[in-house]
Amino acid sequence: MPPVTVPQEEVEALVRGDHADPFKVLGVHSVSVEGGQAEVIRVLAPNAEQAWVVLPAGGAVRPMTRLHPDGLFEYRAAQREDLNGYRIRTRDANAASQEFSDPYSFPPVLTDYDLHLLSEGRHWQLYEKLGAHPWRWQDVDGVLFAVWAPNAARVSVVGDFNGWDGRRHLMRPRGGSGVWELFLPELAPGTTYKYEIKSRLHGGTQLKSDPLALASEVRPRTASVVCDLGRYQWNDDEWMEQRARCDQLSQPMTIYEAHLGSWKRNHDEGDRFLTYRELAEQLVPYVRDLGFTHLELLPVMEHPLDESWGYQVTGFYAATSRHGTPDDFRYFVDTCHQQGLGLLLDWVPAHFPRDGHALACFDGSHLYEHADPRLGEHRDWGTLIFNYGRHEVSNFLLSNALFWLDKYHVDGLRVDAVASMLYLDYSRTPGDWIPNQYGGRENLAAVDFLHRFNQLTHGQFPGSATVAEESTSWPAVSRPVHLGGLGFTYKWNMGWMHDTLSYFSQDPLYRKYHHQDLTFSLLYAFHENFVLPLSHDEVVHGKASLVNRMPGDEWQQFANLRLLLGYQYTHPGKKLLFMGGEFGQRNEWNSNAGLDWWVLQYAPHQGVQRYVRTLNWLLRSQPALYQVDFDCRGFEWIDFGDYETGTISYLRRARDPSDFVVSVLNLSPLPRFNYRIGVPEAGLYRELLNSDSEHFWGSNMGNHGGVQAEPVAWHGRPYSLSLTLPPLAILVLKP
Repeated sequence: MPPVTVPQEEVEALVRGDHADPFKVLGVHSVSVEGGQAEVIRVLAPNAEQAWVVLPAGGAVRPMTRLHPDGLFEYRAAQREDLNGYRIRTRDANAASQEFSDPYSFPPVLTDYDLHLLSEGRHWQLYEKLGAHPWRWQDVDGVLFAVWAPNAARVSVVGDFNGWDGRRHLMRPRGGSGVWELFLPELAPGTTYKYEIKSRLHGGTQLKSDPLALASEVRPRTASVVCDLGRYQWNDDEWMEQRARCDQLSQPMTIYEAHLGSWKRNHDEGDRFLTYRELAEQLVPYVRDLGFTHLELLPVMEHPLDESWGYQVTGFYAATSRHGTPDDFRYFVDTCHQQGLGLLLDWVPAHFPRDGHALACFDGSHLYEHADPRLGEHRDWGTLIFNYGRHEVSNFLLSNALFWLDKYHVDGLRVDAVASMLYLDYSRTPGDWIPNQYGGRENLAAVDFLHRFNQLTHGQFPGSATVAEESTSWPAVSRPVHLGGLGFTYKWNMGWMHDTLSYFSQDPLYRKYHHQDLTFSLLYAFHENFVLPLSHDEVVHGKASLVNRMPGDEWQQFANLRLLLGYQYTHPGKKLLFMGGEFGQRNEWNSNAGLDWWVLQYAPHQGVQRYVRTLNWLLRSQPALYQVDFDCRGFEWIDFGDYETGTISYLRRARDPSDFVVSVLNLSPLPRFNYRIGVPEAGLYRELLNSDSEHFWGSNMGNHGGVQAEPVAWHGRPYSLSLTLPPLAILVLKP
């Protein structure tokens, strides 16, 4: 046996799987020998009994010398022997042979500039570099793996391809960047893998899914899956070009919020989830037929717990495998666009779960989260809070936001739990939080993160929308960053939602004592670009479905629901309705079952569904109901003070103020006859909508399609209408 050319401690570290830089030993190296220098090839094949080098020139096979019983082999090349493109052949104790390209024969792939951008927190296409990517390197096909783990003593790629043996494919550290990389030749998309990480802080070893994995196994399995996102051919160029040119604030926007796992199930096949392609053929045309302009999905990012609804994300870059492959989901998005439907995704940068295979204590340290639980733990949800002040962590999230807009063509992101990001004392008791550097309660790093998130998404993807679920009085959430705002396109109007549902849940006999709940929203309606949400959060956890919140008998409940939706659609702001609300489902939402589609055999539910379709197409046809949603010039009260009879009336105006509609709401179960309201113009006022129509399962009381304005001054206006107001109904009229 020739003398060992590697220090014994390095040999022992290699065969234990502890070597921090395997490229120092493995692969091709020049060594000093008698008479000069020689080239040697070293390979670690722990289960091999024998190993050979297969030379590229003519396929000559040269035996290797075993340097260690646990599978370290070496071959010393003859002078002028060409080693470029060599392969390794091994044979184990069962005489099974294997031949492969040596991963340690390839130079680094990631550039110093990539690593520099990551360390500065400015690598916006991080998803192109970290993670696992099919790669062709030196005319060899394989997969490039790269992961950020700065406190790791070593990192290995493991999977079925190497028997999950962490000694086989130790990764290359890239200086002080904290990045580890390895090109594994001859692997292909579909390969399952994880990272085996040994911490240099406490020496423990753990298996982790890839934070930037593009796909994952179906839960409960948690391995990452190599995926090629470069194959799908998009067919939505027209949509994307039009979106970039559109002034979305002055466009109609009605959003159908859905949870893919419980919109509908396949009952014929064990109540299984629908696939993305089945959803493209069923959900998309359904939403489009109802007249909604946008579909918003509860998080589709990979998550292990169904009951989290997707809000406890473990795979931020992976579309959940519950419904199919990444390309299947891209087909779903493409179908939305081809049918004229925008797509928004719920996005969760506020926190992440403690699951051992995911981000928590990723490299044995508090890498993505704060170490101090007063900063790093969400007490309410049992989750961990991102450390937005760490450049690489904010880069991970910002790149993730851009990833969904780039690779999946989504039209916007609704950011969950923004209030929990903004305040250091969110849901905390005194002494359980740490003030910022100025002694305040604002999370300055999170504020800076949200600024950059909005600037990047709007700058790089014109026409995309960002929506904040923010429940406090933080100012200027939906104002540009350069004007002192957070930069969101829209903000959910949680105050409107709370006050409105509180009012509608009251018995009409007592509504006059809660009249301000209905009118208060107009005091602040134009402070932000509001979305009016009747969301999933309002129909779970004992709150009851929308229709079951309504007082009265069955007829009154459905009349109240139609009245509520009519108020939402005529109130300034964009609209959002959670699935099931469009046909008056009585049961609370159950994330583990499909909607109660069977109730559509009954007239009340059919009526609500027809009504929602009518509302959507009414709004889209009337600029007065959408063009000036965020300016007081688009709204005028006619009368908001008639609490004794429970009526309110108002005008909505388009950009052209001569284009207006009149809304009158009777919030009591008593019809009102000869009810007079003031209007600005003479002429016939046509009844565009009557929620009491028999078409919607109403009593069919109304004004025979229209009313002539009379020259009787009323409410400070020169003309007035004498109306019949149906019980628990809204009328929308237009001259």
